[in-house]
Amino acid sequence: MFELHAPYEFMLATARSLGAEVTSPWFYLQFGLMLAAGGMALAIGAAIRARLDMTSLAMGWPAPLRMFIRVLIGSASTAAFAVLITLARIVMLNSTWPSRSYLLAVSAKLALAWLVLRLVTSVIRNEFMVRVVSISAWLVAALSIVGQLQSTVDMLDSAGIDLGGFKLTPLLLIKLGVLLAVALWIANLASNFLEGRIRQTHDLTPSVQVLLIKLVRLLLMIFAIALVMGAVGINLSALAVFSGAVGVGIGFGLQKIVANFISGVILLADKSVKPGDLVTIGDSSGRISAMNTRYISVAAGDGREFLIPNEDLITQKVVNWTYTDKDTLVKVNFGTNYDADPRLVCKLAAEVAAASPRAEAHRPPNCLLAEFAEAGMKFSLTFWINSPDGMDAVKSDVMLSLWDAFKREGIRVPYPVRELRIRGGALPVETTVVEVPS
Repeated sequence: MFELHAPYEFMLATARSLGAEVTSPWFYLQFGLMLAAGGMALAIGAAIRARLDMTSLAMGWPAPLRMFIRVLIGSASTAAFAVLITLARIVMLNSTWPSRSYLLAVSAKLALAWLVLRLVTSVIRNEFMVRVVSISAWLVAALSIVGQLQSTVDMLDSAGIDLGGFKLTPLLLIKLGVLLAVALWIANLASNFLEGRIRQTHDLTPSVQVLLIKLVRLLLMIFAIALVMGAVGINLSALAVFSGAVGVGIGFGLQKIVANFISGVILLADKSVKPGDLVTIGDSSGRISAMNTRYISVAAGDGREFLIPNEDLITQKVVNWTYTDKDTLVKVNFGTNYDADPRLVCKLAAEVAAASPRAEAHRPPNCLLAEFAEAGMKFSLTFWINSPDGMDAVKSDVMLSLWDAFKREGIRVPYPVRELRIRGGALPVETTVVEVPS
Protein backbone atom coordinates (compact mmCIF):
# COMPACT_ATOMS: atom_id res chain seq x y z
CA MET A 1 0.00 0.00 0.00
CA PHE A 2 1.08 3.60 -0.51
CA GLU A 3 2.72 5.61 2.26
CA LEU A 4 2.29 9.34 1.52
CA HIS A 5 3.08 10.91 4.92
CA ALA A 6 6.85 11.29 4.37
CA PRO A 7 6.61 12.86 0.89
CA TYR A 8 4.04 15.33 2.14
CA GLU A 9 6.30 16.40 5.02
CA PHE A 10 9.27 16.74 2.65
CA MET A 11 7.38 18.96 0.20
CA LEU A 12 6.00 21.09 3.05
CA ALA A 13 9.48 21.67 4.50
CA THR A 14 10.86 22.52 1.06
CA ALA A 15 8.07 25.04 0.45
CA ARG A 16 8.75 26.75 3.79
CA SER A 17 12.47 26.99 3.04
CA LEU A 18 11.84 28.50 -0.39
CA GLY A 19 9.32 30.95 1.02
CA ALA A 20 11.81 32.20 3.61
CA GLU A 21 14.48 32.61 0.93
CA VAL A 22 12.22 34.53 -1.50
CA THR A 23 11.12 37.06 1.13
CA SER A 24 14.72 38.20 1.67
CA PRO A 25 15.85 41.28 -0.35
CA TRP A 26 19.26 39.65 -0.88
CA PHE A 27 17.52 36.98 -2.97
CA TYR A 28 16.62 39.52 -5.64
CA LEU A 29 20.14 40.96 -5.66
CA GLN A 30 21.61 37.51 -6.21
CA PHE A 31 18.99 36.75 -8.84
CA GLY A 32 19.89 39.95 -10.70
CA LEU A 33 23.59 39.09 -10.59
CA MET A 34 22.79 35.63 -11.96
CA LEU A 35 20.81 37.11 -14.86
CA ALA A 36 23.61 39.54 -15.66
CA ALA A 37 26.21 36.75 -15.48
CA GLY A 38 24.04 34.56 -17.72
CA GLY A 39 23.80 37.23 -20.39
CA MET A 40 27.53 37.94 -20.30
CA ALA A 41 28.31 34.20 -20.42
CA LEU A 42 26.14 33.73 -23.51
CA ALA A 43 27.91 36.59 -25.25
CA ILE A 44 31.35 35.23 -24.33
CA GLY A 45 30.44 31.72 -25.52
CA ALA A 46 29.09 33.05 -28.83
CA ALA A 47 32.26 35.10 -29.38
CA ILE A 48 34.53 32.12 -28.69
CA ARG A 49 32.57 29.81 -31.03
CA ALA A 50 32.59 32.47 -33.76
CA ARG A 51 36.38 32.83 -33.62
CA LEU A 52 37.12 29.09 -33.59
CA ASP A 53 36.40 26.69 -36.46
CA MET A 54 34.71 23.69 -34.86
CA THR A 55 35.25 21.55 -37.98
CA SER A 56 39.03 21.91 -38.28
CA LEU A 57 39.62 22.28 -34.54
CA ALA A 58 42.13 19.68 -33.26
CA MET A 59 42.09 17.95 -36.64
CA GLY A 60 44.47 15.00 -36.60
CA TRP A 61 44.28 14.55 -32.84
CA PRO A 62 42.98 11.29 -31.29
CA ALA A 63 39.20 11.01 -31.45
CA PRO A 64 38.55 11.14 -27.64
CA LEU A 65 40.77 14.23 -27.22
CA ARG A 66 39.23 15.91 -30.26
CA MET A 67 35.73 15.31 -28.87
CA PHE A 68 36.87 16.63 -25.45
CA ILE A 69 38.12 19.89 -26.99
CA ARG A 70 34.95 20.36 -29.01
CA VAL A 71 32.75 19.78 -25.94
CA LEU A 72 34.89 22.23 -23.98
CA ILE A 73 34.47 24.92 -26.65
CA GLY A 74 30.75 24.15 -26.91
CA SER A 75 30.41 24.57 -23.12
CA ALA A 76 32.27 27.89 -23.05
CA SER A 77 29.11 29.70 -21.89
CA THR A 78 28.74 27.39 -18.89
CA ALA A 79 32.41 27.84 -17.96
CA ALA A 80 32.12 31.62 -18.27
CA PHE A 81 28.95 31.63 -16.13
CA ALA A 82 30.69 29.58 -13.41
CA VAL A 83 33.68 31.96 -13.38
CA LEU A 84 31.53 35.13 -13.27
CA ILE A 85 29.29 33.79 -10.49
CA THR A 86 32.36 32.69 -8.48
CA LEU A 87 33.82 36.21 -8.77
CA ALA A 88 30.53 37.75 -7.66
CA ARG A 89 30.43 35.31 -4.74
CA ILE A 90 33.95 36.32 -3.66
CA VAL A 91 33.04 40.00 -3.80
CA MET A 92 29.91 39.48 -1.66
CA LEU A 93 31.80 37.34 0.86
CA ASN A 94 34.17 40.23 1.42
CA SER A 95 31.31 42.76 1.64
CA THR A 96 28.58 41.12 3.72
CA TRP A 97 27.53 37.95 5.52
CA PRO A 98 28.12 34.58 3.75
CA SER A 99 24.44 33.65 4.04
CA ARG A 100 23.54 36.56 1.80
CA SER A 101 25.41 35.03 -1.16
CA TYR A 102 24.23 31.44 -0.67
CA LEU A 103 22.28 31.38 -3.93
CA LEU A 104 25.37 32.50 -5.85
CA ALA A 105 27.41 29.68 -4.31
CA VAL A 106 24.78 27.13 -5.26
CA SER A 107 24.59 28.46 -8.84
CA ALA A 108 28.37 28.38 -9.25
CA LYS A 109 28.57 24.81 -7.97
CA LEU A 110 25.72 23.67 -10.23
CA ALA A 111 27.32 25.26 -13.28
CA LEU A 112 30.70 23.74 -12.45
CA ALA A 113 29.10 20.31 -11.89
CA TRP A 114 27.36 20.48 -15.28
CA LEU A 115 30.64 21.51 -16.97
CA VAL A 116 32.54 18.62 -15.40
CA LEU A 117 29.81 16.14 -16.38
CA ARG A 118 29.78 17.36 -19.99
CA LEU A 119 33.56 16.94 -20.19
CA VAL A 120 33.49 13.50 -18.57
CA THR A 121 30.72 12.21 -20.82
CA SER A 122 32.46 13.51 -23.95
CA VAL A 123 34.07 10.07 -24.38
CA ILE A 124 30.64 8.45 -24.79
CA ARG A 125 29.58 8.17 -28.43
CA ASN A 126 25.91 7.40 -27.78
CA GLU A 127 24.01 10.70 -27.54
CA PHE A 128 21.14 9.14 -25.59
CA MET A 129 23.52 7.72 -22.99
CA VAL A 130 25.24 11.10 -22.72
CA ARG A 131 21.92 12.76 -21.86
CA VAL A 132 20.89 10.04 -19.40
CA VAL A 133 24.21 10.05 -17.55
CA SER A 134 24.57 13.84 -17.57
CA ILE A 135 21.06 14.63 -16.35
CA SER A 136 21.02 11.86 -13.72
CA ALA A 137 24.44 12.75 -12.29
CA TRP A 138 23.66 16.47 -12.35
CA LEU A 139 20.40 15.98 -10.46
CA VAL A 140 22.22 13.97 -7.81
CA ALA A 141 24.92 16.65 -7.60
CA ALA A 142 22.31 19.41 -7.38
CA LEU A 143 20.47 17.71 -4.52
CA SER A 144 23.78 17.14 -2.73
CA ILE A 145 24.79 20.80 -3.19
CA VAL A 146 21.54 22.12 -1.71
CA GLY A 147 21.69 19.54 1.07
CA GLN A 148 18.52 17.70 0.08
CA LEU A 149 19.99 14.46 -1.29
CA GLN A 150 19.35 12.29 1.74
CA SER A 151 15.87 13.76 2.26
CA THR A 152 14.97 13.10 -1.37
CA VAL A 153 16.27 9.54 -1.12
CA ASP A 154 14.25 8.92 2.01
CA MET A 155 11.12 10.38 0.40
CA LEU A 156 11.48 8.24 -2.74
CA ASP A 157 12.12 5.15 -0.66
CA SER A 158 9.21 5.72 1.72
CA ALA A 159 6.34 5.53 -0.80
CA GLY A 160 5.86 2.16 -2.44
CA ILE A 161 3.69 -0.82 -3.22
CA ASP A 162 4.02 -4.16 -1.44
CA LEU A 163 4.08 -7.07 -3.87
CA GLY A 164 4.11 -10.26 -1.85
CA GLY A 165 6.92 -9.25 0.50
CA PHE A 166 8.68 -7.17 -2.14
CA LYS A 167 8.38 -3.38 -1.89
CA LEU A 168 8.36 -1.50 -5.19
CA THR A 169 9.37 2.13 -4.57
CA PRO A 170 10.14 5.08 -6.89
CA LEU A 171 13.76 4.97 -5.70
CA LEU A 172 14.00 1.34 -6.76
CA LEU A 173 12.55 2.14 -10.18
CA ILE A 174 15.01 5.01 -10.66
CA LYS A 175 17.95 2.83 -9.66
CA LEU A 176 16.72 0.06 -11.90
CA GLY A 177 16.28 2.38 -14.90
CA VAL A 178 19.67 4.10 -14.55
CA LEU A 179 21.64 0.92 -13.83
CA LEU A 180 19.84 -0.96 -16.59
CA ALA A 181 20.62 1.76 -19.14
CA VAL A 182 24.30 1.79 -18.14
CA ALA A 183 24.55 -2.01 -18.05
CA LEU A 184 22.91 -2.44 -21.45
CA TRP A 185 25.17 0.25 -22.90
CA ILE A 186 28.27 -1.53 -21.57
CA ALA A 187 26.92 -4.86 -22.85
CA ASN A 188 26.39 -3.29 -26.26
CA LEU A 189 29.98 -2.00 -26.30
CA ALA A 190 31.27 -5.43 -25.33
CA SER A 191 29.14 -7.18 -27.96
CA ASN A 192 30.36 -4.75 -30.66
CA PHE A 193 33.96 -5.45 -29.67
CA LEU A 194 33.43 -9.21 -29.74
CA GLU A 195 31.54 -8.90 -33.04
CA GLY A 196 34.57 -7.23 -34.60
CA ARG A 197 36.80 -10.01 -33.32
CA ILE A 198 34.49 -12.72 -34.62
CA ARG A 199 34.25 -11.15 -38.07
CA GLN A 200 38.05 -11.03 -38.28
CA THR A 201 38.20 -14.80 -37.75
CA HIS A 202 38.36 -16.13 -41.30
CA ASP A 203 38.20 -19.77 -40.18
CA LEU A 204 34.47 -19.35 -39.44
CA THR A 205 31.85 -19.38 -42.18
CA PRO A 206 29.56 -16.31 -42.48
CA SER A 207 26.57 -18.21 -41.04
CA VAL A 208 28.55 -19.38 -38.00
CA GLN A 209 29.82 -15.84 -37.48
CA VAL A 210 26.27 -14.50 -37.49
CA LEU A 211 25.15 -17.25 -35.08
CA LEU A 212 27.98 -16.53 -32.63
CA ILE A 213 27.34 -12.78 -32.81
CA LYS A 214 23.63 -13.23 -32.05
CA LEU A 215 24.31 -15.65 -29.17
CA VAL A 216 26.99 -13.40 -27.64
CA ARG A 217 24.73 -10.35 -27.86
CA LEU A 218 21.78 -12.23 -26.32
CA LEU A 219 23.85 -13.70 -23.48
CA LEU A 220 25.41 -10.34 -22.64
CA MET A 221 21.99 -8.67 -22.52
CA ILE A 222 20.60 -11.41 -20.26
CA PHE A 223 23.64 -11.21 -18.00
CA ALA A 224 23.36 -7.41 -17.76
CA ILE A 225 19.66 -7.55 -16.84
CA ALA A 226 20.20 -10.28 -14.24
CA LEU A 227 23.17 -8.41 -12.74
CA VAL A 228 21.20 -5.15 -12.43
CA MET A 229 18.21 -6.89 -10.85
CA GLY A 230 20.46 -8.55 -8.32
CA ALA A 231 22.23 -5.25 -7.60
CA VAL A 232 18.99 -3.41 -6.75
CA GLY A 233 17.79 -6.26 -4.55
CA ILE A 234 15.19 -7.87 -6.80
CA ASN A 235 14.98 -11.60 -6.22
CA LEU A 236 14.78 -13.36 -9.58
CA SER A 237 12.49 -15.98 -8.08
CA ALA A 238 9.91 -13.21 -7.69
CA LEU A 239 9.64 -13.15 -11.46
CA ALA A 240 8.13 -16.63 -11.58
CA VAL A 241 4.65 -15.17 -12.09
CA PHE A 242 5.92 -12.99 -14.90
CA SER A 243 7.63 -15.98 -16.50
CA GLY A 244 4.38 -17.90 -16.35
CA ALA A 245 2.56 -15.01 -18.02
CA VAL A 246 5.19 -14.93 -20.76
CA GLY A 247 4.71 -18.67 -21.27
CA VAL A 248 0.96 -18.21 -21.64
CA GLY A 249 1.56 -15.32 -24.05
CA ILE A 250 3.84 -17.50 -26.15
CA GLY A 251 1.21 -20.21 -26.20
CA PHE A 252 -1.57 -17.86 -27.37
CA GLY A 253 -0.12 -15.00 -29.35
CA LEU A 254 3.62 -15.25 -29.81
CA GLN A 255 3.91 -18.52 -31.70
CA LYS A 256 5.10 -16.86 -34.90
CA ILE A 257 7.72 -14.75 -33.12
CA VAL A 258 9.14 -17.74 -31.26
CA ALA A 259 8.93 -19.91 -34.39
CA ASN A 260 10.85 -17.31 -36.41
CA PHE A 261 13.46 -17.01 -33.66
CA ILE A 262 14.00 -20.77 -33.42
CA SER A 263 14.02 -21.06 -37.21
CA GLY A 264 16.67 -18.34 -37.39
CA VAL A 265 18.88 -20.24 -34.94
CA ILE A 266 18.41 -23.45 -36.99
CA LEU A 267 19.29 -21.68 -40.24
CA LEU A 268 22.43 -20.21 -38.73
CA ALA A 269 23.44 -23.59 -37.31
CA ASP A 270 22.81 -25.85 -40.33
CA LYS A 271 24.28 -23.33 -42.86
CA SER A 272 21.64 -24.12 -45.48
CA VAL A 273 21.63 -20.41 -46.36
CA LYS A 274 24.18 -17.78 -45.47
CA PRO A 275 24.85 -14.12 -46.22
CA GLY A 276 25.90 -13.69 -49.83
CA ASP A 277 23.91 -16.66 -51.20
CA LEU A 278 21.70 -16.17 -54.24
CA VAL A 279 18.31 -17.68 -53.43
CA THR A 280 14.83 -18.00 -54.86
CA ILE A 281 11.96 -18.26 -52.37
CA GLY A 282 8.57 -18.40 -54.00
CA ASP A 283 8.36 -15.41 -56.32
CA SER A 284 11.24 -13.59 -54.60
CA SER A 285 14.79 -13.88 -55.90
CA GLY A 286 17.95 -12.10 -54.84
CA ARG A 287 21.07 -12.23 -52.74
CA ILE A 288 20.92 -12.58 -48.94
CA SER A 289 22.27 -9.34 -47.48
CA ALA A 290 21.57 -9.95 -43.76
CA MET A 291 20.29 -12.66 -41.43
CA ASN A 292 18.43 -11.62 -38.29
CA THR A 293 16.72 -13.52 -35.51
CA ARG A 294 13.26 -12.94 -37.04
CA TYR A 295 13.83 -12.60 -40.80
CA ILE A 296 16.40 -12.58 -43.57
CA SER A 297 16.92 -9.69 -45.95
CA VAL A 298 17.10 -10.57 -49.66
CA ALA A 299 18.31 -7.81 -52.00
CA ALA A 300 16.66 -8.15 -55.40
CA GLY A 301 19.26 -6.05 -57.22
CA ASP A 302 16.78 -3.44 -58.48
CA GLY A 303 16.54 -1.44 -55.27
CA ARG A 304 13.96 -3.68 -53.63
CA GLU A 305 14.72 -5.72 -50.52
CA PHE A 306 12.55 -8.61 -49.40
CA LEU A 307 12.19 -9.30 -45.67
CA ILE A 308 11.33 -13.01 -45.49
CA PRO A 309 10.45 -14.60 -42.12
CA ASN A 310 12.81 -17.35 -41.04
CA GLU A 311 9.92 -19.78 -40.69
CA ASP A 312 9.26 -19.61 -44.44
CA LEU A 313 12.79 -20.83 -45.15
CA ILE A 314 12.16 -23.88 -42.97
CA THR A 315 8.70 -24.78 -44.26
CA GLN A 316 8.89 -23.73 -47.92
CA LYS A 317 10.96 -24.76 -50.92
CA VAL A 318 14.14 -22.68 -51.20
CA VAL A 319 16.38 -22.62 -54.29
CA ASN A 320 19.96 -21.82 -53.25
CA TRP A 321 21.97 -21.12 -56.38
CA THR A 322 25.27 -21.01 -54.46
CA TYR A 323 24.80 -23.72 -51.81
CA THR A 324 27.77 -25.94 -52.74
CA ASP A 325 28.98 -24.51 -56.07
CA LYS A 326 28.62 -21.09 -57.68
CA ASP A 327 28.82 -22.52 -61.23
CA THR A 328 25.43 -22.11 -62.91
CA LEU A 329 24.02 -23.83 -65.99
CA VAL A 330 22.45 -21.48 -68.54
CA LYS A 331 19.95 -22.95 -70.99
CA VAL A 332 18.97 -21.27 -74.27
CA ASN A 333 16.13 -22.69 -76.40
CA PHE A 334 15.84 -21.64 -80.04
CA GLY A 335 14.61 -22.96 -83.38
CA THR A 336 15.42 -22.90 -87.10
CA ASN A 337 13.55 -23.82 -90.25
CA TYR A 338 14.01 -27.13 -92.06
CA ASP A 339 16.27 -25.61 -94.72
CA ALA A 340 19.13 -25.33 -92.23
CA ASP A 341 21.75 -28.01 -91.57
CA PRO A 342 21.18 -29.11 -87.92
CA ARG A 343 24.85 -30.09 -87.48
CA LEU A 344 25.99 -26.65 -88.63
CA VAL A 345 23.43 -25.04 -86.31
CA CYS A 346 24.73 -26.99 -83.30
CA LYS A 347 28.33 -26.13 -84.19
CA LEU A 348 27.58 -22.41 -84.51
CA ALA A 349 25.63 -22.37 -81.22
CA ALA A 350 28.46 -24.10 -79.32
CA GLU A 351 31.04 -21.70 -80.77
CA VAL A 352 28.93 -18.66 -79.84
CA ALA A 353 28.45 -19.91 -76.25
CA ALA A 354 32.17 -20.73 -75.87
CA ALA A 355 33.07 -17.19 -76.98
CA SER A 356 31.11 -15.66 -74.10
CA PRO A 357 33.44 -14.06 -71.50
CA ARG A 358 31.47 -15.63 -68.63
CA ALA A 359 31.50 -19.20 -70.05
CA GLU A 360 33.50 -21.82 -68.14
CA ALA A 361 36.42 -23.07 -70.24
CA HIS A 362 36.67 -26.44 -68.47
CA ARG A 363 32.99 -27.18 -69.17
CA PRO A 364 32.43 -26.92 -72.94
CA PRO A 365 28.97 -25.88 -74.21
CA ASN A 366 26.59 -28.47 -75.57
CA CYS A 367 23.89 -28.07 -78.21
CA LEU A 368 21.22 -30.73 -78.84
CA LEU A 369 18.51 -31.12 -81.45
CA ALA A 370 15.46 -31.33 -79.22
CA GLU A 371 12.46 -31.72 -81.54
CA PHE A 372 11.16 -31.74 -85.09
CA ALA A 373 8.28 -29.38 -84.61
CA GLU A 374 5.52 -28.29 -87.00
CA ALA A 375 7.14 -24.91 -87.73
CA GLY A 376 10.78 -26.08 -87.72
CA MET A 377 13.55 -27.72 -85.71
CA LYS A 378 14.01 -26.93 -82.01
CA PHE A 379 17.44 -26.86 -80.34
CA SER A 380 18.66 -26.65 -76.74
CA LEU A 381 21.96 -24.91 -75.98
CA THR A 382 23.50 -25.28 -72.50
CA PHE A 383 26.70 -23.79 -71.09
CA TRP A 384 28.16 -23.05 -67.66
CA ILE A 385 29.06 -19.68 -66.15
CA ASN A 386 31.13 -19.04 -63.02
CA SER A 387 28.41 -17.25 -61.02
CA PRO A 388 24.62 -16.84 -61.15
CA ASP A 389 25.02 -13.05 -61.03
CA GLY A 390 23.84 -11.46 -64.27
CA MET A 391 22.62 -14.76 -65.72
CA ASP A 392 19.86 -13.08 -67.76
CA ALA A 393 22.34 -10.61 -69.26
CA VAL A 394 24.68 -13.44 -70.29
CA LYS A 395 21.78 -15.32 -71.85
CA SER A 396 20.72 -12.23 -73.80
CA ASP A 397 24.27 -11.64 -75.10
CA VAL A 398 24.55 -15.23 -76.32
CA MET A 399 21.17 -15.04 -78.09
CA LEU A 400 22.18 -11.80 -79.83
CA SER A 401 25.48 -13.34 -80.96
CA LEU A 402 23.57 -16.40 -82.16
CA TRP A 403 21.25 -14.16 -84.18
CA ASP A 404 24.27 -12.51 -85.84
CA ALA A 405 25.76 -15.92 -86.67
CA PHE A 406 22.48 -17.08 -88.24
CA LYS A 407 22.30 -13.93 -90.35
CA ARG A 408 25.85 -14.47 -91.50
CA GLU A 409 25.25 -18.12 -92.50
CA GLY A 410 21.82 -17.51 -94.01
CA ILE A 411 19.96 -19.59 -91.42
CA ARG A 412 16.41 -18.47 -90.86
CA VAL A 413 14.41 -18.63 -87.67
CA PRO A 414 10.92 -20.12 -88.21
CA TYR A 415 7.83 -18.07 -87.69
CA PRO A 416 4.21 -19.28 -87.83
CA VAL A 417 2.57 -19.26 -91.28
CA ARG A 418 -1.19 -19.55 -91.69
CA GLU A 419 -2.78 -20.55 -95.02
CA LEU A 420 -6.44 -19.96 -95.82
CA ARG A 421 -7.96 -22.46 -98.27
CA ILE A 422 -11.45 -21.97 -99.72
CA ARG A 423 -13.35 -25.00 -100.95
CA GLY A 424 -16.55 -25.12 -103.04
CA GLY A 425 -16.10 -21.91 -105.05
CA ALA A 426 -15.57 -18.32 -104.27
CA LEU A 427 -17.02 -16.55 -101.28
CA PRO A 428 -20.12 -14.47 -102.01
CA VAL A 429 -19.42 -10.77 -102.27
CA GLU A 430 -22.14 -8.38 -101.20
CA THR A 431 -22.41 -5.25 -103.31
CA THR A 432 -23.69 -2.04 -101.82
CA VAL A 433 -24.99 0.79 -104.04
CA VAL A 434 -24.57 4.26 -102.72
CA GLU A 435 -26.66 7.00 -104.27
CA VAL A 436 -24.99 10.36 -104.63
CA PRO A 437 -27.41 13.29 -104.57
CA SER A 438 -27.24 15.54 -107.63
